[in-house]
Amino acid sequence: MSTGVGMSSCCLSGKVKEGKPKGHVSQIGGLEAYISEPETGSTEKTVIFLTDIFGYEFPNVRLLADNYAKAGFCCYVPDLHQGDSLPISFLDDVEPSLREREQLSLTASAAKTAKVGATLGPWLIRHREAVTKPLMEQFIRAVRLIPGTDKVGVIGFCWGGRYAILATHRGAEPGLAVDAAVACHPSLLARPTDLEPVAKPLSLALGEKDSLVGEAEQKQLVGLMEMKQGQGQGVPTEVKIYEDQVHGFALRGDWSSDKDRQAMDDAEQQGIQWFKKYLG
Repeated sequence: MSTGVGMSSCCLSGKVKEGKPKGHVSQIGGLEAYISEPETGSTEKTVIFLTDIFGYEFPNVRLLADNYAKAGFCCYVPDLHQGDSLPISFLDDVEPSLREREQLSLTASAAKTAKVGATLGPWLIRHREAVTKPLMEQFIRAVRLIPGTDKVGVIGFCWGGRYAILATHRGAEPGLAVDAAVACHPSLLARPTDLEPVAKPLSLALGEKDSLVGEAEQKQLVGLMEMKQGQGQGVPTEVKIYEDQVHGFALRGDWSSDKDRQAMDDAEQQGIQWFKKYLG
């Protein structure tokens, strides 16, 4: 069994998107959360965003939640890090694109890897599953109690991608169950352990050049997801692999690149269409 994929300098790469988020911040289930509502104000179809290591204040995730709200979903971005997200300044410290990554010398690459290890190691201990999963469940339970809420989906990115998958596991209490999930370039994913209990519709968006999920791992994930649809399980799944995209592309790609921008737009539509289908 694979013990999963870890973290690399790609986890700390990318671009900050320009724009001003339109939502507001409130406290739900004991956590601060960014909230972006559809024009109708309806909470009937809800999507919870599980962020990457840069957390709920990162402009990119808030602007993306705004786009989902425009598509008709009530969106919540909880602060699962409880004020301890990694600073956005790290985005300037490592390679933001595949082209620049491939130009790094071995020495520079090793230095970046060492820096990432020194930064992420203690952070991952503080935000291990035993700490984070109960916070996620606490938030899902609180959202389920909001008047008018019917179907609830979760979408996760990088670090949060794994928790989106965990939220689909069979045996969840009624108040903790989600109806569908999307995971974009999940990290720290144990294969097949984290995929075998999946019991709700799950869509994966992966980058072809993801340094954490190589070609062999991608094939394994595709196989595991196909098994969820067969063998009498009948769980709807899909895997989309985006050409020349690195880890983190769906949330913090390079907007100056037409190809990267198209991949981000396509991944956004992948999630929106998945939730329209399974939260409808």
